[in-house]
Amino acid sequence: MAKYSTGSGGDSAGGSCELCGSDGGDLQTANVAGATLQVCDSCARDHGENERTTGSDSSRDEQNWKRKAAQNAAKLQDAQRADTSHWEDGADYDDDQLPYLVSKYGERVTEARQDEGLQTSELAEELDLDEADILAVEQGRATQANVGGSTIKALEQYLDIDLVEAS
Repeated sequence: MAKYSTGSGGDSAGGSCELCGSDGGDLQTANVAGATLQVCDSCARDHGENERTTGSDSSRDEQNWKRKAAQNAAKLQDAQRADTSHWEDGADYDDDQLPYLVSKYGERVTEARQDEGLQTSELAEELDLDEADILAVEQGRATQANVGGSTIKALEQYLDIDLVEAS
């Protein structure tokens, strides 16, 4: 058989090496340049890119591959599932959507709060809001912190500022 053959090189009991063409001897499965070939000991040693396998080793490798593929598929499926454990029962988050905010809205809130002479904790207490929400707004991360539109409206009214982009 010619070198680099992908044809039916026979089994390991008497075929010829698919790489060098030598006849006889025990053939092994080896990965050569990305192709799985039946090769002689010499070619496997000189050209094989991975550990040589015998028939039972290759079936074990296939089983390991299938097991790892199943594990990866399970991990991917779990990662794609929504984690609803932190959601409140009966909450409807669509009722308090965050409106489009003006550029640098955080700076506006910070300046207005400081002009009133209030700390974030005092403003939160005055408006009966969570201080973390006020800090998120001041830091410009209202969207990431899931701050509701009612928080923005309360800040606008109390501090007499515009935070919502005019439509």
